[in-house]
Amino acid sequence: MSAGNEVKEAKKKGTLFIVPTPIGNLGDITERAIEVLAQVDAIAAEDTRHSGPLMQHLGIKTPLITLHEHNESQKTAVLIEQLQQGKSLALISDAGTPLISDPGYTLVRQCRQAQLPVVALPGPCAITTALSAAGLATDRFTFEGFLPAKPQQRRKQLSELATETRTMVFYESPHRILHTLADLSTHLDSEREIVLARELTKQFETYLSGTAAQLLEKLTADRNQQRGEMVIIVAGQRKEKVAADILPEAQKAMTLLCQELPLKKAAAICAGLYDERKNALYQWALENLNK
Repeated sequence: MSAGNEVKEAKKKGTLFIVPTPIGNLGDITERAIEVLAQVDAIAAEDTRHSGPLMQHLGIKTPLITLHEHNESQKTAVLIEQLQQGKSLALISDAGTPLISDPGYTLVRQCRQAQLPVVALPGPCAITTALSAAGLATDRFTFEGFLPAKPQQRRKQLSELATETRTMVFYESPHRILHTLADLSTHLDSEREIVLARELTKQFETYLSGTAAQLLEKLTADRNQQRGEMVIIVAGQRKEKVAADILPEAQKAMTLLCQELPLKKAAAICAGLYDERKNALYQWALENLNK
């Protein structure tokens, strides 16, 4: 079915389309996305001032409605009512795939609860773009979004992730990148491999790799590398290192506790008894106790 016919069918029952937009290069938008945006009744955009020029570039005159984190709760009821009346809507963010560290969760969830059709289009996403070119393991990864802006909270989260064995992906802003790299250097082991992907799909797209300390040195020496949208990809902790870091007594206690308690509760108790990280104990049990 063509995108045009897809929207015509959608108008009979009211459908929400999740439409990715380019993260930089305007040529990355799909034909299907353009057709959907042109034919829906309205487009819910994170910032109409940002999306307006893109619609103008594409020759799309569909009305824009503002939907951002500060008004989503109020606007969702209005949009649900329009969908129930049979109108078709598209949801876009400022760039990339909506709902990935962007607004839209409340709207999509209420659509599902109201049994209204939701159709997600594939398209640009900074996470997968950065991962595919980073050269780090991609068979298992976790997306952590933006780290907390406050230093104490950021460091606490990094400490909790120190034993994560999957590749980790973060978004970061230019004005916090140096602080984040410094905290990565302190709260993860010093040899952990990190890739910084910057300005993806744009003219000055850059991939920098090394330890957190090495990247911090590169960015400090070249202020141009501190600019633009950024994705940080961090190699996971080696599984053998996770086990080696846990006291033998703690491993024995976890083995006994897990025979009687849920894994999470056993890890919490054992962490308190032996001053170990709860996440490290949990990961060790997953890898060694087959629970």
